[in-house]
Amino acid sequence: MRTYRVRTVFQALPPARVIARTWFVAATSMGFLLVPVLVAILLLAGVSPSKAAGRVQLEIVGSSRGDALVFQQWLRALSGAGIRSVRIRSGKPTDKIGIEVRGSEDSPLYVVTGVLQSNDELRLPGAKFKRSEAAKLARWLDDLAKHGPVEKRETVGAFGMTGRQFEHVRTDLSQPVDFPTENVLRSKVVSQMIQRLTLPTEIKRQHLEALEKDNVAEDLVGLSSGTALACVLRPAGLCLVPHVSEGGVGYTVVEAKPKLEIWPIGWKPKKPRREVLPTMFEFLPVNIQGVSAQKALEAIAKRMKVPVLMDHNAMARHGIEPEKVIVSLPRSRTTYGIALRKILFQAGLKSELRVDEAGQPLLWISTVKPI
Repeated sequence: MRTYRVRTVFQALPPARVIARTWFVAATSMGFLLVPVLVAILLLAGVSPSKAAGRVQLEIVGSSRGDALVFQQWLRALSGAGIRSVRIRSGKPTDKIGIEVRGSEDSPLYVVTGVLQSNDELRLPGAKFKRSEAAKLARWLDDLAKHGPVEKRETVGAFGMTGRQFEHVRTDLSQPVDFPTENVLRSKVVSQMIQRLTLPTEIKRQHLEALEKDNVAEDLVGLSSGTALACVLRPAGLCLVPHVSEGGVGYTVVEAKPKLEIWPIGWKPKKPRREVLPTMFEFLPVNIQGVSAQKALEAIAKRMKVPVLMDHNAMARHGIEPEKVIVSLPRSRTTYGIALRKILFQAGLKSELRVDEAGQPLLWISTVKPI
């Protein structure tokens, strides 16, 4: 049986290492602002979406009798789809469908063995293709070249990132806010936060303009940048979305939409609440008479030594203004947590204990009724 070989290698190029200095580019013709980078960026393994960029060699095994015409037809179809490193031969008893990894970790070679079945269908590990699906097969091989065999890939989780990529983002967003934010223009606060991040952030001009309408109400000093940035963006109907592309990991500021996976305003604690915020369980004498829910909340939070973030969107939708709602709490001895719950309930509000990216506790205040 004649063997057909095509020597050109099907290869995915590895991502380049990119080093960038601090810059702020206004791309007016494209309608967005690109606001990265305070320090140099290195697209390292685990940060780039492609762990391995290698070569693929495809070996197609036919029946023991062979069929030269069928082989030639497959070779033409594969060549037309841009698949160059392929060998078609007659089968042997020892042939098995599979992927053999050769070469080095930095430059792997994936030798893929597939069986050409009697129905003119090519069976590969975890996939099968008709001759008319050569373009689809080319994409399958390209994915293998870039990411390696499926069973050896890192698990992809939130935002389509691997565990290492997510930790890189989380570390970047753990940087504390170290400048005043209360009563500062929202767009200015966002710009300052973005410039301190090490990963590039894309924000459209129209979104930056939407942030110029009001000031930030909270003092966010000390909170990590991810939680603070999500909090500042939310009242303008915006959110932060980490993303993975061929260039690496970065962020995009977009309009918040239902079911969109966005970076949250704090995270649910993994530890028990008593460990996260012990002051919540301390007892104190209380006697609150005829003060606003806002003042009562601020007083309790100050004594608990915990920052408070408000869900302004939900409060606006339900017409709740904490500074105008008068609350009372009879003289008693209770815990900070119970006192806080009773005060907020009178205003149609509730609190949730969360932590920022650095593990610091915070209280998220929202409405009892869902938004």
